[in-house]
Amino acid sequence: MKRAVIFGTTDFAEVASVYLREDAGYDVAAFTVDQDYIDRESILGIPVVPFERLTELHAPGEVHLFCCVGYSRVNANRREVFERCKALGYEMPAYVHSTVIRRPETTIGEGCFIFEENVIQPFVSIGENCVLWSGNHIGHHTVIGNNVFIASHVVISGRCKIGDNCFIGVNATFRDGISIGSNGVIGAGSIILRDTEPEAVYRGQETPPHVRASHELRRI
Repeated sequence: MKRAVIFGTTDFAEVASVYLREDAGYDVAAFTVDQDYIDRESILGIPVVPFERLTELHAPGEVHLFCCVGYSRVNANRREVFERCKALGYEMPAYVHSTVIRRPETTIGEGCFIFEENVIQPFVSIGENCVLWSGNHIGHHTVIGNNVFIASHVVISGRCKIGDNCFIGVNATFRDGISIGSNGVIGAGSIILRDTEPEAVYRGQETPPHVRASHELRRI
C-alpha cells in the first residue's frame, strides 16, 4: 500500500486524509507541521510529528508528501511549505479525485489537490501546488498558474489565464478570455468580465436582508 504524510493539521488536512485513504488507497502515516504549531498528539488516531524530524521518521522515498495548507497570505504559506518539502527531496504527486472529468490533453502540475466533480476541459494547463475544491468548471485552453486556490462551484470560461498565487472564492464566474493578474483575490460570487491587474481584490455584492422578518412572510 502507498504511504502518505500530510503537511497540515487544519480541517483541510483532516478532510484530505479521508480522500487519500478512501479514494486513492493511501495509508496516511502521519500529519506534520513545525514543532511550534503542534497542539495535539494525533488527528483521527494518526500521529502528528514535528516537521523538523520528518526525514528521520518518514524519509523521502518512503512516503508521498501532500501539502494541505490553505490560502493564508494569498497562498504564500502554502507556497513556502511546498518549497521546503521539495528541498528535502520528498515526492509530492498531484491528487486528482476519481470523479474528476479531464482529457489526456490536460496537464496538472505536481503537488495539486483536486477534489471531486471538477470538470476540466481539453487543453487546460494547471500549474503546481494548486487546490481546486469540489464542483468547478475549468474551460478549454485555460491556463492556471502556480499556487492557486479555487474554492467550490467556480466557472472559468475558455481561454482564461489565472496568474500565480490567486485566490478565487465560491461561485465566482469568469467570462471567456479573461486574464487574472498574479496574487489576485476574487471574492465569493464575483463576476469578472474584464482583465484584472496583479494584486487586485474583487468582492462580490452581499445580498441585503429583506425589510420583513421571516414570520411576516405569508407564502413560505
